[in-house]
Amino acid sequence: MAVFELPDWAALAPALILVATALALFVIDSINPHTKNRSLLAGTTAVGSLAALGVAVWFMVAGVGTPTAAGGRGVVELFGGQLVVDQMALFFMTVVSVVTALVAVASYDYMGDHAYQAEYYSLMMLAATGMATMAAANSLVTIFIALELASLPSYALVSILKDNRGSVEGGLKYFLIGALSSAIFVYGISLVYGATGHLQLEAIADNLQGAGEYGGLLGLGILMLIGGFAFKTASVPFHFWAPDAYEGAPAPVAAFLSSASKAAGFVIAFRVFTTAFPLEPTTAVIGVDWTLAFIILAIVTMTLGNFAAATQDNVKRMLAYSSIGHAGYALIGLAGLSADGGEIVMGAAMMHLLVYGFMNTGAFLFVALAEYWGVGRTFEDYNGLSNQAPVACFALGIFMFSLAGIPPLGGFWSKYFLFTGAIQAATANSAMLIVAAALVVNSAISLYYYARLVKAVWIEDPVSGRDTLSQPTGLYAAIIFAAVLTVVALPVFGPIADAALEAATVAIS
Repeated sequence: MAVFELPDWAALAPALILVATALALFVIDSINPHTKNRSLLAGTTAVGSLAALGVAVWFMVAGVGTPTAAGGRGVVELFGGQLVVDQMALFFMTVVSVVTALVAVASYDYMGDHAYQAEYYSLMMLAATGMATMAAANSLVTIFIALELASLPSYALVSILKDNRGSVEGGLKYFLIGALSSAIFVYGISLVYGATGHLQLEAIADNLQGAGEYGGLLGLGILMLIGGFAFKTASVPFHFWAPDAYEGAPAPVAAFLSSASKAAGFVIAFRVFTTAFPLEPTTAVIGVDWTLAFIILAIVTMTLGNFAAATQDNVKRMLAYSSIGHAGYALIGLAGLSADGGEIVMGAAMMHLLVYGFMNTGAFLFVALAEYWGVGRTFEDYNGLSNQAPVACFALGIFMFSLAGIPPLGGFWSKYFLFTGAIQAATANSAMLIVAAALVVNSAISLYYYARLVKAVWIEDPVSGRDTLSQPTGLYAAIIFAAVLTVVALPVFGPIADAALEAATVAIS
């Protein structure tokens, strides 16, 4: 018997810690508006993120969010089911928190000369709060509010380098496409509400049969919701903002958005389509299997992302298009759902998003390190960096080969589970065989441009006249820690897989 029981609202502790950290940064900025105490600001952000990470992991291990029938402490519902804390919510809160901590540590050096230190870290924590809330949102209204809480600070973060034309331009494009997608998303919400009379996800599922005469209206609403999710995850056709935004933004912000924001976008997609729109009842009403949309999206997104990445000469844009390709891989988790379940393929997508958070964040932080050194942005500018920075370049090799899916790194295992999950899902939907084939082909294509960067830093002759490279503590620490997490994911992949599959099972059941 427990010595004491926490109140239900304490299940939101990871998100509450993140917002409390943002408020603490506001207080620091209010007391000393022009403070450039980087240790205090970055340290507060990192400590808050790690505290949220620790609480989320503790809750997962303690069985919070696991149904009592499975030996857990039960799924926690708050505010009449508007928010729900289950294993999937805690899993993605973990992803958001660890990425935020890595980016905060790296920003200590990268943003050292920036004029708006406190604002930068506050915006990051507010965006992280929105992403953590997205993980627990269980109503279309709370999903939209959390989505905007994550998006609005993100627009400002991308364009925070006010004297950099690329940063301002990227932020403006991100904002304009974000405004369009938000309008499409909220209009989709209104159509779903008009057809079913409800916004809470379980209530929508319970009233699908009553929406029979509004099948077309409901189908259009679902299509618009998919559009909103596609923007947040940088999936085709709402991917246009990503290359310009990532290229113009500070590299740590690009790491934050391409990892944490993408994971948050997928968690709301997973929750909405597994909870509100169960496959058979929804198909009976709208006349179309919605997994078909995700099959097409997955194939087109991973193919376009990888082929575009292979043509880039700019390293940052290559990683941006690569992140689009990885969104296509994660979409397999929705494409492979069936009336009989789909826990394995959805759990595999969750595993991939976790490992991707480590390796992709590390890759973008290496770009941040190169920008800190004043190295150019093309592959040729990276030539021979290993001669002066062997440790960082070794970490880069880990990130690149893991992103490509080379065994035995974590990226290989997450793609392996995605492939086997897609093959298993093909027993219910033969189109998943095409998805599985596309995954293999695109992974092979990605090896070309990932290996190209490794070849540049390790094999090519160094650029002549390059100055001695410094070793900034924060950036090096974040890169090495991300590399360690990418490698450590191998021996602990069993527990990671178990956690993801359990979360997926609870979400689908």
